[in-house]
Amino acid sequence: MRKLREVLRLRYELKLSYQQIGRSCAVGVSTVHKYLKRAESAGLTWPLPEDWDEKRLEAELFPRGEQAADKPPRRLPPDFARIHAELREHKNLTLQLLWEEYRQVNPDGYGYSRYCYLYQRWRSKLDMVLRQEHKAGEKMFVDWAGATIPVYDRHSGECWQAPLFVAALGASSYTWAEATRDQQMEAWLGCHVHAFEYFHGIPAIAVPDNTKTGVTKAHRYDPDLNPTYYNFAVHCGFGIVPARPRKPRDKAIVENAVQVAQRWIVAALRHRKFFSLADLNAAIRELLTKMNHRPFRKKEGTRASLWESVDRPALQPLPSQPFDLSEWSRARVNIDYHVSFDSNFYSVPYNLVHELVEIRSTPTTVEILHKGTRVASHVRSRGSGKVVSVDEHRPKSHRAHLEWTPSRMIHWAGSIGPNTAHLFERMMGDMPHPEMGYRGCLGIIRLAKEYSSQRVEAAAARAVLAGACRYKSVKSILKNALDQTPLSSPPAASTPPHDNIRGSEYFE
Repeated sequence: MRKLREVLRLRYELKLSYQQIGRSCAVGVSTVHKYLKRAESAGLTWPLPEDWDEKRLEAELFPRGEQAADKPPRRLPPDFARIHAELREHKNLTLQLLWEEYRQVNPDGYGYSRYCYLYQRWRSKLDMVLRQEHKAGEKMFVDWAGATIPVYDRHSGECWQAPLFVAALGASSYTWAEATRDQQMEAWLGCHVHAFEYFHGIPAIAVPDNTKTGVTKAHRYDPDLNPTYYNFAVHCGFGIVPARPRKPRDKAIVENAVQVAQRWIVAALRHRKFFSLADLNAAIRELLTKMNHRPFRKKEGTRASLWESVDRPALQPLPSQPFDLSEWSRARVNIDYHVSFDSNFYSVPYNLVHELVEIRSTPTTVEILHKGTRVASHVRSRGSGKVVSVDEHRPKSHRAHLEWTPSRMIHWAGSIGPNTAHLFERMMGDMPHPEMGYRGCLGIIRLAKEYSSQRVEAAAARAVLAGACRYKSVKSILKNALDQTPLSSPPAASTPPHDNIRGSEYFE
């Protein structure tokens, strides 16, 4: 708004100079001269009529046609909706390229800096933020920080990165931070327990991100909670309300806490070298105390003082009994009636092949449930690729097959006769591994049911004598009834006469 009335008052009432009027009204001397010249041309005097306001005075000194002439020509505004849509559709597109295309169509259009400013101002009106009001003791926001802290092995010097868990109360922003070995369920629940102990109570609601230890399947409206995490919440008496997928503002409190922790804890420890997780957490605890007692910049008090007066009285008491740490997962039974869990294989009853089962694991046991009923229980194996089986889970045919060990096969063959036992020993002994001869031995056992035991014994004797210790050879002997012909010893080899062969008489 032009300061016409004030310029006229200072000139005609107070008799100030053009320079003094300009300094008082924060306008240039040329502007003061233009205002006074227009007032003189319009025949205005001081004081102005009482019914004249600033709008009437401006219309008198600057008629509508002249006002339009004074303003620069209006530039064609860019289509910011189209610009925004193209930037979201093409990830490699930049405002620089869009501006260059805009200037090709509008040579007299906005410059690049003005173009960017107008777009950002338009975009800011699309993304308004709802200020969240957090009640005392109501919510605790939890998340893993993006930054990690290196921990070294004292003997080998190898380095591994320790993740940082961060939890913050909604009303006071009182923060807990802890380094862990990994981000698995045991570490996830352990950090919750330590945070509750640090807060001296339990909030009504926990707001996690959509990590697999918290949410099995993320969904905007109906997320599937991890069963172990859910049971832990039931035991402690709090609810779980996961943040919406790709909506970090749902947990803005912990996002800010993560940023603060990374600046005041992770960055502060960058010059220190840790050789154990306990030493690292002790250092984190010292810096965490300082961080929670740092004064706020835009309001009075600290996180600790606000927690003491607001959050702590409203928190629920800690549970009297510790939580039984058990992990829940799902798996489908493989065709070999085993389920895969933690890189090992555990058996279930064979009639559950292809069925979906639930696995409840503790540090010492693995329980498998089908439709809420426990169908198997195993001692947990800590190796990798190991098979833990129970004989009762196998079908009868598989159990019968596994019962045929080398000693049992030879014992069965001995009940027929020594030749059959010797044949079995030769069949398994000639192989790199005895199990490679199992199938041939089992085939001969089946032949004993088709033919008589006496014939199999005779065929075994002929096969051993001929050095044909194979199932096919024995079957061929029985099929062609060679076992019923008497065995004849091979004739002794005689030396043919020759002039160069000297007899025994030569050496007498």
